[in-house]
Amino acid sequence: MKKIVFIGGKGGVGKTTCSSAFAVYCAKAGKKTLLVSTDPAHSTSDIFERTIGLEIVNIRENLDAIEIDAEFESTKYINKIKGNLKNIVSPVIVEEITRQLDAAIVSPGSHESAMFDKMTEIINEKVDEYDQIIFDTAPTGHTIRLLSLPEMLGTWIDSLMAKRRKAVKLFKMANSQDPNKLDDDPILKILMRRKNNMEKARNIMIDDQKLQFIFVLNAEKLPIEETKKAVNILKKYNIPVNELIVNRILPEDMKDDFWKNKKGLERKYLNEISEAFSNQKIIRLPLLQNDMRAQYIDEVAEYFKDIY
Repeated sequence: MKKIVFIGGKGGVGKTTCSSAFAVYCAKAGKKTLLVSTDPAHSTSDIFERTIGLEIVNIRENLDAIEIDAEFESTKYINKIKGNLKNIVSPVIVEEITRQLDAAIVSPGSHESAMFDKMTEIINEKVDEYDQIIFDTAPTGHTIRLLSLPEMLGTWIDSLMAKRRKAVKLFKMANSQDPNKLDDDPILKILMRRKNNMEKARNIMIDDQKLQFIFVLNAEKLPIEETKKAVNILKKYNIPVNELIVNRILPEDMKDDFWKNKKGLERKYLNEISEAFSNQKIIRLPLLQNDMRAQYIDEVAEYFKDIY
């Protein structure tokens, strides 16, 4: 098992239940574990029946948790930029830039970018502190886009840095300063720091081979098809998918005709899963009689003993 585990899947398949139970299993196995919720629904607090929130808190022996709020992180990031601008931009244009920054908070992609920055921060700062970092992720499509952000943002930052270097050189030449001395420019420092943080996190996850994915799915057509696509996409990033969790499997002794038919269809899809994912270890979790709560989580955690 890799140190950093992303648990993903189609919306509604039970990722948070599986992430929480797996985290409990790791903690009970003696591994210092951090559970990170990136799903906007943040059901982690509901499962453990306690407030988790924006800062890392201890919830059980060997188990800490945090819930990332993309809107909060986006606003915090923009406010930090505003603070930096006051020191480096003429007051005449600060008001207009501030207005544009306020609009940027709600622009497409801003929350994903802020989420990625927070995930990067956690990986960079906590990878040596914990034996296991488990990310309960948003639905599959959002998670895949998060993984593509380093490449996209890296290219964008390189472009911004090139333009900034050119602007600083022209400014210094116009003011009889050394145009090659760029190290003191605060904007370049900010851009370089962000690029370095992204590259460091990517090196930890990809180059050091510390990242893997576990997908959660139900024995239904749409989750199966989405998982097939996601596994193929991750192959392009050389990210392993060694395990799958098939969640909410019906009991065998169904009596009612409706549920007998549902069970027959489920068997068909379970066979399809076994054939389509023959290279992956498949963990089967039963449909619970009750909503997942703290009192049941240890019972579900036992199903993960075959992962290690």
